[in-house]
Amino acid sequence: MQTLNHFVQSLLACAVLASASLLDAQEQLPKPDPAFKGKVGTTFDDSTPNFPSPVKAPAGAPNVLIILLDDVGYGMCSPFGGSVQTPNLQKLADNGLTYTRFHTTALCSPTRAALLAGRNHHSVGTGVIIEMGTGFPGYTGIIPQSTALIPTILRDNGYATSMFGKWHNTPEPDISPAGPFDRWPTGLGFDYFYGFNQGEAHQFYPTLYRNTTLVAPPKTPEEGYHFTEDMTDETITWVNNTRAADRDKPWFCYFSTGAVHAPHHVPEDWQGKYKGQFDHGWDKERELIHQRQLSMGVIPPGTKLTPRPKEIPAWDSCTADQKKVYLRLMENYAEFMAHTDHHVGRLIDSLEASGELDNTLLFYIVGDNGASAEGGLEGTFSELASLLGIQLGLESTINRLDEIGGPSSEPHVPVGWAWAMDTPFQWTKQVASHFGGTRNPMVVHWPKGIQAKGERRTQFHHVIDVVPTILEASGIPTPTKVKGIQQKPIEGVSLAYSFDDADADGKRTTQYFEMFCNRAIYQDGWVACSHFGTPWDTDSRTGDFLDAPWELYNIDEDFSQAVNLADKQPAKLKQLQELFLDEAQKYDVLPLDSRFAERMDPKLRIAGDPPTSWTYYGNHVSLPEPVGPQLFPRAHTITAKLEIPESGAEGVITCAGAFSAGWSLYIQDGKPSFRYTCFDIADVDIPGTVEVPAGEVTLSTEFTPDGSKTGGGVVKLFVNGKQAGEGKLTRTLVRHGLEPFEVGRDSITPIAPAYKAEGNFDFNGTIDQVTFELK
Repeated sequence: MQTLNHFVQSLLACAVLASASLLDAQEQLPKPDPAFKGKVGTTFDDSTPNFPSPVKAPAGAPNVLIILLDDVGYGMCSPFGGSVQTPNLQKLADNGLTYTRFHTTALCSPTRAALLAGRNHHSVGTGVIIEMGTGFPGYTGIIPQSTALIPTILRDNGYATSMFGKWHNTPEPDISPAGPFDRWPTGLGFDYFYGFNQGEAHQFYPTLYRNTTLVAPPKTPEEGYHFTEDMTDETITWVNNTRAADRDKPWFCYFSTGAVHAPHHVPEDWQGKYKGQFDHGWDKERELIHQRQLSMGVIPPGTKLTPRPKEIPAWDSCTADQKKVYLRLMENYAEFMAHTDHHVGRLIDSLEASGELDNTLLFYIVGDNGASAEGGLEGTFSELASLLGIQLGLESTINRLDEIGGPSSEPHVPVGWAWAMDTPFQWTKQVASHFGGTRNPMVVHWPKGIQAKGERRTQFHHVIDVVPTILEASGIPTPTKVKGIQQKPIEGVSLAYSFDDADADGKRTTQYFEMFCNRAIYQDGWVACSHFGTPWDTDSRTGDFLDAPWELYNIDEDFSQAVNLADKQPAKLKQLQELFLDEAQKYDVLPLDSRFAERMDPKLRIAGDPPTSWTYYGNHVSLPEPVGPQLFPRAHTITAKLEIPESGAEGVITCAGAFSAGWSLYIQDGKPSFRYTCFDIADVDIPGTVEVPAGEVTLSTEFTPDGSKTGGGVVKLFVNGKQAGEGKLTRTLVRHGLEPFEVGRDSITPIAPAYKAEGNFDFNGTIDQVTFELK
């Protein structure tokens, strides 16, 4: 009888599981409107109302907070052996779990898309950053409708949702006043968005959006503005207002700092805090971090410190001037990180004070990739130049040390310091073949849901595993259809099994990595990988990546990828190479593409033939530069039809870019002028020689390229067809930064120093139209 009862109970259990499985499989979003359960009679008196209930999250579902930092290496922060003190990160680690074998994709947009989708970055069309998108399924920068993001799933299951800070997942052509807005944060599940759309922001002069509207920062740098503080204030306000409006509704917040991605901007009162603390240089710094990591137990006993690559100079080989510059850049970088931790702490303190923290499932991911080497071997005063393939080097910085970290700088550390911040691993950001690019610490904190405190977890996991963890913790099934569109399966696995079981066997057994033809495959404790190109070579990558050698590591015994076993175990290497190709075909990794700066051209992200002319009307046009006219270094004309009052007019006719790089056509003191700004190395002013008369005026420019590799050429100015100035440009750029293309003003920061004191220098005549034509 007892056996029969046990058999019946087993059948019932199977039936329940089958029913639950069927329910999960049938889940669709948005949920259908609820059926009316009242009664409708002839009159109100013989009717029974039944007001529709709102969609509610499962009882007890936690709030969810994802904190994602930018460009932070594994060995930068103090909880992981680093020299930068991050007490607020430490506080969360002491009361939560630290995952020491957690991985990202090695680059910005790809990690963010994978994080929110629970699927590999190529599966969601984001094999590279959105500014490098191309016309292949894994690389468009367009997140498919078949891969709904976690904010959509949570919102449609009763959560309030918000996003603050760096987004970087809207297709570049869509970042415009015309949209479409379906792939902006508010179109992908977030009720509210405050932040920036591109890959980086000037922390003192960010290009900000509130939902889909371009907005100005609430203060100036002179008044104490810094974006990290601003986004923290906005986040605290949103959480408090959400709770005030609904005491029971759980919320999901994605807090994604622009820090510590370059430009490394630090408020004045935080500067100098790390002066002198890195005087021993980057080689010694790696040794110190490695020793702390060992003594703290952050890395296993016996973990080797990987040697410095031959491409990076020894600290002792640097000159006195080099050391002076490199130290100031590193001190500034450290101060930026410390400042960021301070503001994360303000957010956590606010949640604790309001009682929200106890039932908030918090993921603190310390970097979307490793530390960045994009500042070049000598560092730079303007990292935007580096991204455009121009390494300004020591000359750009040596005479401007006092400006580093302030509003007039856009600084980035040299490669040696980025490599040091990735201790104990090889390489840096972009290099998906090695853990210096992909291994980032993560802290999980959930007092109500996790009993363990202050413990480490060593299971191998990836950023795609966060979404299934959230769904399991909240009791929400994975939808099979969203808005009627069949969904790709979630590719991540939940971390929840490890929350209270440190010794549980890891559930992620296989994971591929690929970025710019840096390739790796993990399976059951082994990694095969192939490195191609140097991450600070931001111009072009030469050579055939198919000829790049493969390496083999047993990472269960070799935490830092220090002992290459490729020669000793060729059969194992071959098996993993074949597995990589299988995974690459499965997840849209192919075709592999080794181009770099060439992929920054916006024409690659236009379906069909790109336009060759553009016309704009009125005095108030503002568009992201990639959406506006694509001019340099191609031959082109600009023709502005103006109405000049009898008293004369002045101001900016049209421009694109910012104080460090850009172009501007303007009228000042009655004459036209053209300014081209190029990182202080090719700045040119072309003054007009003819007065601009009153009445209807045609003001135009003509650029004729000289065929040089730097995109130089001659600019001529014309007033009513008469030549009014001429000048030589020695270097031009495909794009000029993060500030907009505009007609009628130059907002945010001035391109031309001549009108720096004039604010936006709005044109005070009438602009009938401006036409741009490629010749």
